[in-house]
Amino acid sequence: MNSSNLRSPLVDRDIICIIGAGTMGSGIAQVAAQSGFKTLLFDINTAVLNNAQSSIQKSLQSLVEKQKINTEESNAITERLQYVNDINLCKANVFIEAIIEKTEAKVDIFNQLAAINDEGVIFASNTSSLSISDIQQSVVNPSRVVGMHFFNPAPIMKLVEVVKGKQTDEAVAQNIYILCQQMNKVPVMCKDAPGFIVNRVARHYYLEAMKMVEEGVASFENIDAIMEASGFKMGPFKLMDLIGMDINLAVSNSIYEAFDKEERFMPSQLQIDKVAKTELGRKTGKGFYQY
Repeated sequence: MNSSNLRSPLVDRDIICIIGAGTMGSGIAQVAAQSGFKTLLFDINTAVLNNAQSSIQKSLQSLVEKQKINTEESNAITERLQYVNDINLCKANVFIEAIIEKTEAKVDIFNQLAAINDEGVIFASNTSSLSISDIQQSVVNPSRVVGMHFFNPAPIMKLVEVVKGKQTDEAVAQNIYILCQQMNKVPVMCKDAPGFIVNRVARHYYLEAMKMVEEGVASFENIDAIMEASGFKMGPFKLMDLIGMDINLAVSNSIYEAFDKEERFMPSQLQIDKVAKTELGRKTGKGFYQY
């Protein structure tokens, strides 16, 4: 695709569509609407959409109560948000998907959207571990596919990794980089690689911590306490509980496979057992800690 066909996402009339209304998708939708963009939040599951709407409203009310925004601003943000469960209503200039971590699913949704939108739209994936290059291989006009990896919770965390796949047009990457800034985020550009930057570097924060517990060196509570006392905002075990044990393990598995099962990236049996027992962290009421 010729970069001249790409539209900048930085004009008032443009629309951002978030695909997937789970925790991450709803958080990104809130960020987009707070940044002044008309925002569509799509999910085929009406119950998930309703939960997302309720969650966003609670978040905005909390911001009002903390006097970070006023009631008028909250109302304006709400008016910029539209919740849809019909993919044919998903007409936008920038799409950000936050669906299940399966390459095939992401390719399928992008191609469905490609069939009903102009060729100049941008497809951004919020994947935390899948290869952007692999995703774009089977997408119509692959040069418009880029990674836009937010961190949880999206309305609070400032960092966004902008990931360039092998075929990503430079204009696409630059537009998304600027869009992140428009969203009051701190973007970091990187090439497609297993785990990108953060998840690759952070993998041993989790893996070494769990290895120490398995070896009886220290308890997970003590490891968290000492890491937080050393300046980390959250210890590795509290952080895994927040992220979700299943999600964190899926990233570990993905990076382990991408590095041809290199031993240093081997997933922890401790975490594998937690997932098997559905002790996934905050979202299930129990992980390493009880909630």
